[in-house]
Amino acid sequence: MKSKRRRHDSEFKARVAFEALKGTKTLQELAKEYDLHPVQISDWKKVFAERMPHLFEKEAARGGLEDFEKERERLHAKIGELTVVVDFLQKKSKQLGL
Repeated sequence: MKSKRRRHDSEFKARVAFEALKGTKTLQELAKEYDLHPVQISDWKKVFAERMPHLFEKEAARGGLEDFEKERERLHAKIGELTVVVDFLQKKSKQLGL
């Protein structure tokens, strides 16, 4: 009977990949320690190394978040303004009997 496939969370993968990048232990040693296949560790190491430069792009991403917040505030203000106009027009239409 086949065993169920194990799933590892991203924190575990990052920890193993970081240890592999440090190079203090061989892939075989890490594989034995974490009960993984060496190819799996090298795949995680490759992905980790490719994505590391994006960790330092925080400033650019923060600018996008600030733009989003400004746009959201602008839209909330517009919604409030339009709500006041609609309420006013509803009251006037009731006064005129429309």
